Amino acid sequence: MTAFVGFVVLVTGLVHLYLWKRLVRDTTMPGRWRRIGGFAALLLAVLIPVTLAGTHAGAFWLAWPGYLWLALMFYLLVVLLVLEVPMAVAKLVSRQRARLAESSTAAPEPALVGVGDSAGTTEPPVEHPAEAPATAPAGHDPSRRLLLARGAAIFAGLTAAGVTGYGVRTALGPPQLDRVRIPLARLPRSMDGLRIATVSDIHLGPLRGRSHTERIVAMINRLDADVVAVVGDLVDGTVAELGEAAEPLRGLRSRYGSFFVTGNHEYYSGVEEWVREVDRLGLRVLQNERQEILARGGVLDLAGVNDVSAAGTGLAAPADYAAALGDRDPSRPVVLLAHQPVAVHEAAKFGVDLQLSGHTHGGQMAPFNLLVGLQQPVVSGFGEVDGTKVYVTNGAGFWGPPVRVGAPPQVTLVELRAP
Repeated sequence: MTAFVGFVVLVTGLVHLYLWKRLVRDTTMPGRWRRIGGFAALLLAVLIPVTLAGTHAGAFWLAWPGYLWLALMFYLLVVLLVLEVPMAVAKLVSRQRARLAESSTAAPEPALVGVGDSAGTTEPPVEHPAEAPATAPAGHDPSRRLLLARGAAIFAGLTAAGVTGYGVRTALGPPQLDRVRIPLARLPRSMDGLRIATVSDIHLGPLRGRSHTERIVAMINRLDADVVAVVGDLVDGTVAELGEAAEPLRGLRSRYGSFFVTGNHEYYSGVEEWVREVDRLGLRVLQNERQEILARGGVLDLAGVNDVSAAGTGLAAPADYAAALGDRDPSRPVVLLAHQPVAVHEAAKFGVDLQLSGHTHGGQMAPFNLLVGLQQPVVSGFGEVDGTKVYVTNGAGFWGPPVRVGAPPQVTLVELRAP
């Protein structure tokens, strides 16, 4: 945690230095307002690592101001970086016009003026040098540079605030239902249409409590699914802090059982306690193991592995694909629950038909999804990797900022189809 906070301090410090330059130094003259802006930038830079460390330690009151500023900071950075190109072009055009103006107003040849005397004679001509321009060229006019910088700052501020506001409304709204049909070559025809309600990344924590769980449970129960799969990142806190918020999971209904696998955030929150708590609430925790689903005269193997980030022993043991998938009947279809999509590279070696995952939040805040795609083979929705089908649900909650842009919260009903 200390190393993570140190990294956050470095990154946010550099980002706030850039924001101070574009939003404060470039838009103000030296004086009181520039000093006030610098002090505000420093406070906001400190707020983010303080929020991350404080909420982890139970100071949940820091979450709203800290995480909202994190989202606003992100979109200010994105918009200002995008504006760098037109700003550079505008400055280039302005300088070019200034050069043209200087060349067109170059000093003319000195005029020769003869001064007559009373005798009708003339004195030698007198040269009158052309006067220097009274103002600086347009490309070097400080007032124009200030106007351009202020216009960019206002545009960036309004855009970032609008996008963040939209994202808050989306994140705090009800999850949308995604229905997907996935054919499995080995699925018995008698099991055609078996439905798995899939949810991930509920993220109970500083900004989400019991009512969030109740809404998700009610939504899943309305689906009347055969199986319920909760694929990790249920919590951001200990059982003592969030046990009451997780209690409604006891009400999940399904024909053949409700199942859970750990996500990386369980390992930040006391995984041993949470495995026991989730089991107490009636969900079968699949820890590197599998369960036969006997339905409609057919059999399907439902397997689950611990998160790929796990390290330790016992309930905190890392993912063990051989334990979960080895030595099984190869004629049966197998569906694997694995929190992170990247697990598919190992799952494919064991002939997994379908992997259900979460973790990515669909990117949560576009264009962050582009970075997530560098780490995970599938960011959102359906994909296929090394012959294994993968479906990644966006998750029903959020981590950090209560903001979702381009990736609404989601519960997925996966319907398995026979050939």
